[in-house]
Parts: sequence; C-alpha cells; structure tokens
Amino acid sequence: MSCVDSSYQVLTRVNDFLKYQGKAPYYEVEIVGFEKNTVLNNGLYSISVNRTIDEVEKTDVVVIPLTCGDFSKTVQANEKYRNWVIAQYNGGAELVSLCVGAFFLASTGLLKDRKCAIHWAAQNDFKAMFPDVKLVDDTIITDESRIYTCGGGYSYLNLILYIIEKHLGREMSVLASKMFEIDIERKSQNHFMIFVGQKNHADKDVLDAQQFIENNPTESFTVDGISAKVNVARRSFERRFKKCTGNSVVEYIQRVKVEFTKKQLESGNKTINEIIYEVGYNDINAFRRVFKKHTNVSPADYRKIYSISARHSVFR
Repeated sequence: MSCVDSSYQVLTRVNDFLKYQGKAPYYEVEIVGFEKNTVLNNGLYSISVNRTIDEVEKTDVVVIPLTCGDFSKTVQANEKYRNWVIAQYNGGAELVSLCVGAFFLASTGLLKDRKCAIHWAAQNDFKAMFPDVKLVDDTIITDESRIYTCGGGYSYLNLILYIIEKHLGREMSVLASKMFEIDIERKSQNHFMIFVGQKNHADKDVLDAQQFIENNPTESFTVDGISAKVNVARRSFERRFKKCTGNSVVEYIQRVKVEFTKKQLESGNKTINEIIYEVGYNDINAFRRVFKKHTNVSPADYRKIYSISARHSVFR
C-alpha cells in the first residue's frame, strides 16, 4: 500500500513542480487494478482504483508494486494481470518494478536473460524460482530494454527518482529528491544486507560444509581443507558448492567472515585491526578490500553508521 501511494504522490507532485515553472503536466497518474475495489493486508486496507485494466488499452509506463507473503502464492494470485502487462510492454510501455514486485514481473517471462535487482532477503527465493534471470546484488537499480527494477524496502523511491530523471532530466529529479528528502545518490543496498547462505538444496556434503564455515567464522580455511573434511575431491566439491549456493567456496568464506565482522563493529569495542586478526586475516588491507567489496563501505564507515555506541553518542 505504501509504495502505491508514495509513487502516486511523488509523480503527481512532479506535475505541480512543472505547473509552478509555467509548464504543462507531464504525467497522468492513475491507479489501475483488476477490480474497482481491492482489500489488502488481510482487510487492514482497501483501495479504490481509477480504472480497471480492461479499461486501459495502452499506457506509457506501468509501475508494479511490491507484493508480500509467500512469493509463489502471490505470483499465482496476480496471474490475471500477466497478459495485460505483457501486452503493455509489447505496445511500447516501460515497466517499473518496485522491490519484490520483480517476482511477478519475472513470472511474465520478460526478465529472462535480463538483469534484475531485488531485496537482498529475497534473493535466494528469487534465484530458485527464476534461474534464467540475471540477479544483481551490487546495485540498487537496473535499466534494460524499457524494464527497470530496484532493490528492497524503500529503495523503490530511488527508482522513482531515476525514472523522473529519465523522463524530465536531472534538475527535476533533484528537485523531487529535495522536496521529499530522498537520498538521490544511493547506489547500493550492500551495506544493508545480512548474508544468509542458500541452503534450499539436497546436497548433504555441501550443507555440512556450509554449516562448518558458518559455525567457525574466526577459523582460517582453505578449500582443500574443507573439501577434505567432507571427503569430496576438491574439483567436484567446488563445482557442487557453486551450483548449490551460488557462491564459490572462497566467496562463501569471505561473506561469512564479513558478516561476523559487521556484528563485531556494531556492538563490540575491539579495534578494527583486532577484529580483522580475529577473523583469520593477517593482511589487514586485503580484508578491508574484501569488506568493501561486499558492503560498499569501509569497516570504519560501517562502524560510524551502525555502531550502538555511535548512535548513543548522537542522541545523548
């Protein structure tokens, strides 16, 4: 409900900005649904639409809101919109998918072999349901062939600003960001991510290896050592591990160690160098590069943002 209303408010407000500048409105914003009235969130909200989809033969932009709950069930529940969205795209419309609305968009087949961003917590489910989509985790927004997707939560507001810039230029996008106080320069959701290894598979050896790595984040690992521990030849183990988890063994180890480090930076009092040594790195600069690769910020900057003591000092 919030993303429907926020998108409506921002795009409508842009028309007001244009009016103040003596220009004609650019957007004709409508909320469109399968029925005139729809109940949401188990009856907590209800929404009335401007028009139903059978009343809209052609439009220029379709904004697909996020969906909640069991993703396979929500895709099925919204199946009645699928052909209409496909027809609009084939007729030249741009498709703007907000957060996990990408599950529905992917179900149309329009994302096949294309890039897609999505909430970090939904990535494993998305990969399992749509393995032919090129999921990205190093950016908030994707833009490919008139299809736009974005990362999770309220980052959809960044995508709305991006669309405004595409349509009306940087100046209007900056104005909207200032009026709605949206950070226009957010490029990544990486430092928000909590790494959760993909375990929705049946390879017991790989599961055992994942559990061992996650239970021992301060140990120094080698791929040979882990493959020997689960009694699988290294080459076969690496291939199976990558297939099951989506990460190489080295990447998985790095991400577990980075996640452990993040928790230490958030709540602990150890120095950054002490934490780096604790997670098994002797080369401090090498780990700093690994940390920034997976979070887009340095360990020092991460501590400034998320440290409990830092928050207390601000509000004291």
